[in-house]
Amino acid sequence: MEGPGGDAASAVAPIAKWRNDFSRAFQYYLDRSTPHPVQRWLGTLAVAAVYVLRVYYVQGFYIVSYGLGIYVLNLLIGFLSPKVDPELEGLDGASLPTKGSDEFKPFIRRLPEFKFWYSITKAFCIAFAMTFFSMFDVPVFWPILLCYWIVLFVLTMKRQILHMIKYKYVPISIGKQVSLKLNLFIYFILLLSLFFLLKATSFIKKVQTKK
Repeated sequence: MEGPGGDAASAVAPIAKWRNDFSRAFQYYLDRSTPHPVQRWLGTLAVAAVYVLRVYYVQGFYIVSYGLGIYVLNLLIGFLSPKVDPELEGLDGASLPTKGSDEFKPFIRRLPEFKFWYSITKAFCIAFAMTFFSMFDVPVFWPILLCYWIVLFVLTMKRQILHMIKYKYVPISIGKQVSLKLNLFIYFILLLSLFFLLKATSFIKKVQTKK
């Protein structure tokens, strides 16, 4: 005769099996998406568009969007930074790829492209789920948050660009044509995002002028 412990174990077993099967299936499809960066990033753009439409529709959750922007900015810095920082390691930048280098040395990122994509996609999905819980809808004046994020973005990217100039490296590997296309595609997305941010800044200035 089985006791209460046996009944509990038999009830948990199907849940554990389902969780294990789901985890393996998810990892399988995640691994299959690895050699398809363009399709992956297009999917991420679709997820981001759904999130933007959701925030626009409910007219709220701006603090969630601000936290998401800070997190994405932090990921971007890791993606653009070398795995071994010459400033921290006391190097002179010779191990990093430069335009005048005789020998090709690929740029090794601190945050690889796949992890960069996966983290951003997961962040947008979590932020989208948070918009269905009113506890995260903190009332704030969103133009201030947007202006503060833009200032933070400009200052952070300025520091990163100065770091690239100082140690003579560029965060792009041109040894393989596929890598070049991938990097150009990602930079196009970043420039497109910057364009929309500048448009948003212009809109805020017009609103403030009318007031």
